[in-house]
Amino acid sequence: MRFSTDIRLIWPLVLLLGACASAPPKPAPAPRATAQPGTAAGSAAPGGASAAASTAGTGASPAGAQTPAAPPTARETADFNRAIGFMRSGNATQAELEFKQMTLAYPNLSAPYVNLGILYRKAGHLDQSEAALKNAVQRNAASATAWNELGATQRLRGEFPDAAAAYEKAIAADANFAAAWRNLGVVSDLYLGDPERALTALEKYKELTGEDRPVTSWIAELRQRTGKPPPKPPAAADKSGPPGQVSDPAPPAPASAPPTAAPPPAGSPPPSTAPKSGD
Repeated sequence: MRFSTDIRLIWPLVLLLGACASAPPKPAPAPRATAQPGTAAGSAAPGGASAAASTAGTGASPAGAQTPAAPPTARETADFNRAIGFMRSGNATQAELEFKQMTLAYPNLSAPYVNLGILYRKAGHLDQSEAALKNAVQRNAASATAWNELGATQRLRGEFPDAAAAYEKAIAADANFAAAWRNLGVVSDLYLGDPERALTALEKYKELTGEDRPVTSWIAELRQRTGKPPPKPPAAADKSGPPGQVSDPAPPAPASAPPTAAPPPAGSPPPSTAPKSGD
């Protein structure tokens, strides 16, 4: 049976699944996908952070309180791998259905909502993408990936202040999340007219990634615009002594013959002539 990409044709099946959610879940079939941890679509475990899947929070209250994330079960991992496999193979319709089934089976996981948000954004359904990603951050406000993806969708929707705020929350969740620093720099400069914040963000991005072009030339242009001089190169280490102190040159060696070894103290045994270890 082929599923249409039209969301209106998928929801009746989702509602049918929701009606059966109270029944004991049946064992999931063996995963058919070969997705590996660290891929662009997500990690092997739905509870792990990745480029497209955030950590899973449990028991989020309506006020947004978070409880420690529970480790993913084997079934959660199998279901997630299967959905990621469809996503990576380009089967967006089946991937969407799999992630929707996961939101019904595991309502406290944020990772399925993150991936749904990515799928909707790629399909141009920005309203649905934003709604899915807001569901993700409600379930796990400590997911830098979820906040970063939400910011990306909000930027495409023209919600530039909201996008910048989402990127800042991603950075607050993980200060070393380089993509959020870069995205914050882009939206701050190009859409919000804030070159100071853009400069700070892009310099941090370069520090984290070591990327040269085009970020280096962009940083130079931002420094020129904000009236800040280029950063000074690190000074060479001065081994001559404390600052401001001039060391006298070493005295020349005497022209006399090299000094002989001092005689051993009285009562000392004669020097040993045995070869040293390793000679």
